[in-house]
Amino acid sequence: MVLASRNRGKLRQFQELLGPLGFDLRSVEEFEGVGEVVEDGETFEANALKKAREVGQATGHLALADDSGICVDALGGAPGVYSARYSGEGATDVSNNLKLLDALRGVRPEKRSAYYVAVVVLFDPANGETETVRAQWHGRIAESPRGKGGFGYDPIFVPDGAAGFGPEGEVVTSAEMDDAERTRVSHRGQAFSMLEQRLLRRTG
Repeated sequence: MVLASRNRGKLRQFQELLGPLGFDLRSVEEFEGVGEVVEDGETFEANALKKAREVGQATGHLALADDSGICVDALGGAPGVYSARYSGEGATDVSNNLKLLDALRGVRPEKRSAYYVAVVVLFDPANGETETVRAQWHGRIAESPRGKGGFGYDPIFVPDGAAGFGPEGEVVTSAEMDDAERTRVSHRGQAFSMLEQRLLRRTG
């Protein structure tokens, strides 16, 4: 199976999720001649489907793609599908986080609600069939970055519920969580849980 992404953080997370199911997940970087997929869709579903189809057709293997991002209620759902390039051309996780914090400067804690979205698509080039799932992970945006785990907006995302508290009852960001726990409860973990039975059918 080929992951339609060159993001190493995503690859590690997806390998952790797929490993117990017996799938050998490879990065699209391992296949020559596969160009960058232009993510010009207006929804997470459109982008994920486009990536899965193009990579599956180019490699001839089952292709797994996700489109994910963070939606902030106080910003009308932004950055949304533009999460990866929120701070412009050449955006990095750090520059995106800083831009989001700046956009929320002065916004009270109770108004900083946000949620991660993950849409995962599996495409089979042998028959053109697709499987699509969508999951959300709710929380709020912290006032400053904390933690070194994860990637994306994890250093400024505080999950709702028990996941947002450490062993001593302290508030923690996604980047401060244990890697395995973050993978399990995150938007991608939830999406893979939904997709698991469909994947298992393919393994017999």
